[in-house]
Order: sequence, then C-alpha cells, then structure tokens
Amino acid sequence: MEGFEVLIGRSAADNDMLTFRVAKPADSWLHVAGGTPGSHVVIKNPERAAIPKSVVERAASYAAWYSKARAGGSVEVHYCKVSDIRKPRGAPAGLVHLERYSRVRVRPQPPEDNAEGDDNDVPDGT
Repeated sequence: MEGFEVLIGRSAADNDMLTFRVAKPADSWLHVAGGTPGSHVVIKNPERAAIPKSVVERAASYAAWYSKARAGGSVEVHYCKVSDIRKPRGAPAGLVHLERYSRVRVRPQPPEDNAEGDDNDVPDGT
C-alpha cells in the first residue's frame, strides 16, 4: 500500500509474534480501541519514512475489520510506534500495554485482493 507493507495478525499467538518478533521499533502498530478483541496490524517502515495519513487510515480500517467492532459504523483505532508497546508480565497472548498512542476513526474495511502482495498475514516467523 503506497510502498508500505501491512501485516495482520489473525490469532492471539499471531498477534504476539507480529508485535514482538516480526515488527521493528520504528514500524507502526494499530489495534481497535477500548479493549475490544481484534487483530494487531503493523505497517512495516524499514526506511523510517513518514507514513502518509492515507496509509495509517487504510491500515486502521483493516484493524477495525478484523475485530469484534466490525459491525460498528465508525471505529476508533489506536496507533503508535512498536517501540511504545510493552507486554505486561504474565499477560496472555495478544495482550499489550501502550505507553503512547494516537487515535484515528475509520469505517471497518477488509483488505482488497492485492496482486502486489502488500497486505499480508503474519509471516511464519522465519
């Protein structure tokens, strides 16, 4: 998507792998707000470039789509740098704490079929 790779976790274990093993500190991380269960979404940013608002909003719409808030008309999604995420000691898979974050409101939208392969599930960790 506009030169950025977007990765989506599909389970609690995927979410942990994506957030703590695949994602790098400068990547952006997104999740639906309010403690609602849902997928972790990461925008890979190896060049540490400014991520356009349109990319953040599109990735946020994926986070809203892959959450229990999917049926909501307008959903709040939190986003931050991966370096601003902590895992509480003893927390179950997928549960995180955000040190700092921003918010965006979006309508849930599924990723489109993409021949470029920009919107992907979590890699197998290799």
